[in-house]
Parts: sequence; C-alpha cells; structure tokens
Amino acid sequence: METKKMITGGLVVFALFVIITQPIKAADIVKIGFQGISDAAHGIGAFMTELVT
Repeated sequence: METKKMITGGLVVFALFVIITQPIKAADIVKIGFQGISDAAHGIGAFMTELVT
C-alpha cells in the first residue's frame, strides 16, 4: 500500500513540475488527450448508429 502511495505522489509531483516548467507543452498534451477521448466517443457513437440501422 505504501508503494502505491509513493508512486502516485511521485507522478503528481512530476506532473506539477512539467506544468510549471513547460506550460505550453503541458497544454498541448492535455489537448491531444481530450482530442483522443473525443475521437473515441465519436467512433463509439458511429458504431452504435450503424448497429441500430
């Protein structure tokens, strides 16, 4: 359990470090992530539409 907390804490500290030192790059990464989620949702919607018709 302690190992999991240490790894999670390390990842949070690393993410904050990247956001503070390279905000433009961090924003690009977030944008890419949200674009991927949007594309996946669109694909699932198209699949369900084709399944129904």
